[in-house]
Parts: sequence; C-alpha cells; structure tokens
Amino acid sequence: MPRPLWAGAISFGLVTIPVKIVSATEDHDVHFHRVHLTDMGRVRTRKVCELDDQVVSQDEIGKGYEQAGETVPVTDEELEQMPLPTAKAIEIAAFVDADSIDPVRISDSYYLAADGQVAAKPYTLLRKALERSSKVAVAKFAWHGRERLGLLRIREGAIVLHSMKWPDEVRSPDELAPREVEVGEEEIEQALELAERMTIEDLSGFHDEYREALEDIIAAKAEGKPLPAPAEDEGKEEGEVVDLMAALNASVKAAKDSRGEDGEDATVHEMRPSKKTARKTPAKKAAASKKSTASKKPAKKTAAKKRSAS
Repeated sequence: MPRPLWAGAISFGLVTIPVKIVSATEDHDVHFHRVHLTDMGRVRTRKVCELDDQVVSQDEIGKGYEQAGETVPVTDEELEQMPLPTAKAIEIAAFVDADSIDPVRISDSYYLAADGQVAAKPYTLLRKALERSSKVAVAKFAWHGRERLGLLRIREGAIVLHSMKWPDEVRSPDELAPREVEVGEEEIEQALELAERMTIEDLSGFHDEYREALEDIIAAKAEGKPLPAPAEDEGKEEGEVVDLMAALNASVKAAKDSRGEDGEDATVHEMRPSKKTARKTPAKKAAASKKSTASKKPAKKTAAKKRSAS
C-alpha cells in the first residue's frame, strides 16, 4: 500500500467515514537530470534571495502574498487553522448522474482507504449506495492550500476521489470549433462503421512505446552500442489533399481485414513485451527493426527476430 497523502473523513450527512487518501496512479515516465554538457556534472537550482543575493535553506523559506506593493507573510499553521469545514473532511454536497459530468473537468485521481475498523461499515454503506443508485457524489475538500471540488465514484469495490476543476476554470471552446461545413450522410455512416470496427472492450494492451524507445536509446548509449534505427514516417505528405470518403472506405476495409471479416485470416499484431519481463538488448532490437523495415509482413518480421537472436 502506498504511503497515505492525507487523512481525514468523508462527511455524508450525519455519517462520518474516517479515510486516508492514496494516489491511484503511478509515474512511469523517464526523468532526466539537468547536466553540464562539458563534464556531465549535475546542474542544480539554487534558492537565492533577490535582496541580499544569498543562498537560503529550506527552513528559511516561507509563503508570502503580494498585495498593493507589499508582501504579506502567511504561515503553514495559519493555513491549517483556516475556519473551513473541509479542512479535514471530504464533504459530500450533492449526488448527480455520472453522465452529467464533463470529463474535461476531471483532474487527478486518488483511492480512499477506510481508516480503521470503525470505518468499515459506513465506508461499505456509501459504496453500496453509490453502486445501486448509479450516481456519483460531488464533494468539497481542502487540498494543497486551496479548497477543491471532488467527485466520488466506485472502482472495483473501492471509493475513488477525482479532483475536479471549478466551473469557472474551464475555458469555452466556442472559438475553436471549425466553421460549418457540409458532411454527407454516407460519410457519417462510414465513420460510424469504422468506429464500430475499431471498438474494443479492454484497454490493457496499450502501453507507452515512447518510454520504451527512450529506454532503448539510453541503454544503447550506456553500453556504447549503435542507437536503434528510427522508425520510418509513413504519414501522408504535408499539404496533400485527402479524399475523405476514399479514406473512410480504405480504413473500414483495413479494419475488416485485420479482424479476418472478409474470409481471410486475421492479421495478428504482436504486442511488445513488458520491460520487466522480457527486456531486449538494443543491438537485437536495432537489427530486427532494420529487417522489419524491408518487409512489413508479420511472418517475415518474426523470421527476422529469429535470425537476429541466433
């Protein structure tokens, strides 16, 4: 269980549910250090006071708000003692239909873990109420120095808290929509058929290929090996005019072929293995990449990997 980020309670009418907030996601990005290119020394950020040009330590740094040309100091203790009912509580304010929430307003996600045996029954009560009503709860809570709007829903038996943007924090897209153009019914039908052909039920097969390629480059450079060959750009040339209907027809046919819906064998797209289970050396991947560039057929690509491995 990850380290709790916050401890408090859900306020559900007169029901109180002690909970702890735990992050629901993990960061798998590759993080870089800033370095001096001449000698690879780390380049660090120095915290310097602009008045006396002296480096200050973390315990000498506080918060200040500039107002009318003056800076007003504010301490962490003063922020913690603010007279807010949401300071240590996730206060449920309303229940709404899940479909009524605009996804653009949803931000970070957290799991709410029951804090102790006393929380087990009211936690389960709220969970079952949300499950049976098919609704989500809208709540207010204090987080990182400000009051926030939150959304409570159920995921695999656990209560999830989504941080949300306030209504006035969402920009209007009115000026971004393209001008009105004529779209034929046949084009719409083909677009709907393409969407149907591309519909899947499980997203677990998606993975971050950029991160994997970046790890391959770092491994190759660390071992003094040639960098993996760059992927060919198979996109259309810039400025090329696309026949929308022809593109839709070709896309639908490709989707059918990939699923073997025209009486042919379905095309099997090999999933790249996880780095934790089957890490390939950069040299082997580079060889396989060069051979797969010469032929896009899956069978030849597999044969190229076998020759490379031998």
